[in-house]
Amino acid sequence: MNQDRSDTPADARRAIAAYYRQTQWQYYGLWSGRGTLALHYGYWDDGVRSHAQSLARLNAVLAERADIGRGDRVLDAGSGWGGSSIWLARDRGARCTGVTLEPHQVRIARMMAARRGVSDLTEFALGDYTRLPFADASFDVVWAVESVCHATDKSAFLREAARVLRPSGRLIVSDFFRAEAAMGADREALLRAWVSQWVVPDLASLDGFGADARRAGFDEVVTDDVTDRIRPAARRLYRTGLLTAPLAGLFRLLRLHNDYHHANWLSSLRQYRALQAGAWRYGIVTARRSDA
Repeated sequence: MNQDRSDTPADARRAIAAYYRQTQWQYYGLWSGRGTLALHYGYWDDGVRSHAQSLARLNAVLAERADIGRGDRVLDAGSGWGGSSIWLARDRGARCTGVTLEPHQVRIARMMAARRGVSDLTEFALGDYTRLPFADASFDVVWAVESVCHATDKSAFLREAARVLRPSGRLIVSDFFRAEAAMGADREALLRAWVSQWVVPDLASLDGFGADARRAGFDEVVTDDVTDRIRPAARRLYRTGLLTAPLAGLFRLLRLHNDYHHANWLSSLRQYRALQAGAWRYGIVTARRSDA
């Protein structure tokens, strides 16, 4: 199933929302359990000993790089279940606004923020990060974790991030990037076979995304390839796919897996094969909105 086919931006937004609504039980049961609420890869360094720690560690690394502190206004662009916003509110004292395309994610995020005592520091709403309902210069930080990959026009996200940031406001993005802007047919096919399952139209290259950020009005752009830090997470996802293959086949046969469920299972295998072939990298991008 090629899930990235869409005729209009509205079709694309509906497809992304449907994907996350349909697959939420897979994410929770096989990846984000034990209260992390994370829909992202884990970051493994010397202090990490478990999958759950690696998920929280990515938040910590990004918060450190973006210098997020108490009272900072943070836009969580593609906030999912609110895991990063809740973490930033509890651990950094930041005031976070999360936007997502999926209504059920908004309800979950609000509920979990209330349970964890940070409703006063967080708010969540339906929203498209390429056309935000916020005034110019509303935020100190724009935070995007594995969400910009879904954008058909990634430059539109960068322009909108620059608009809602205050002068000298910070941008922090962690995401998947193609290894090269133009690759050979074999690696390109591996990449496409994977990202299409996650409703991702294409990946930018890390250098290309950095150049687009400069054109959108950002200075001090730093692009950091941290693929080795997330490789254990990619491997864990692959092994999960292998272990659940018999169930995935049975569920498909019994029609308990719909196209979204089956494609999401396939992606667990294909993302690692594409990584091993050198088709994609994982990067962290930091930048500062120009004062001009």
